[in-house]
Amino acid sequence: MLRANTAPRKRNSGRPLDKDAPRFLQWLRGRNCVLAGQAGHVCEGKIEACHVDYAGGKGMGTKVADRFAIPGCSGAHRRQHAIGWTRFEAETGINALRLANDFWKAWPGRSAWETKRG
Repeated sequence: MLRANTAPRKRNSGRPLDKDAPRFLQWLRGRNCVLAGQAGHVCEGKIEACHVDYAGGKGMGTKVADRFAIPGCSGAHRRQHAIGWTRFEAETGINALRLANDFWKAWPGRSAWETKRG
């Protein structure tokens, strides 16, 4: 007979505060998909935050900082995960890291977030 371990699991440490910007992600989901209006692209599903993994600071089992995210429809996000950032950017003609920086600078809550973290 197998015995189930019913002891509480050890929780992983939380995400570092300097990587966490939930209000930015919420604001980002209110923008249009970065591929909206491109020839051949039909947006599908809701807008999601697509984290630009190659921005750096990614750890084992953790995403990059939220500030390195762009808005993409569910279809675009799924496609990016399927083929990777290099091919996705080549196919779509976008520079995701530059776009992520532009969205971060445009976010109205950025200075308050940076002041709170600084």
